[in-house]
Amino acid sequence: MAPAIIDIKGIGPAAVETLAGYRINSVDALAQASIEKIAAIPGFSETRAAMVIAEAADLLAAPEITQSADDSDKQHGKKDKKKKKDKKKDKKKKGKGKKGKGKNKSKGKKKGKK
Repeated sequence: MAPAIIDIKGIGPAAVETLAGYRINSVDALAQASIEKIAAIPGFSETRAAMVIAEAADLLAAPEITQSADDSDKQHGKKDKKKKKDKKKDKKKKGKGKKGKGKNKSKGKKKGKK
């Protein structure tokens, strides 16, 4: 199966629509485009344009792997990354509730020597 433009790192659904408006509808079309042409499209800097063009060329040059093995690895990787992100969020939430509960709670004048 031929790679889709959304398979390119740095290209999401919004970028696919934007590129389609400029007649860049395939990985091959993106790989053949110049940096200047892509950088002229709203949302694409020269750096991002160079990156996605290189990613498109790499995607076309990569040998095709059997889809079932490739897809299963991608799906497991995404789930594992999501679980890690969720754990990080949980840790942050737990830590936020403890702020301000230390020894120095009072907001009034300090007691002690004048």
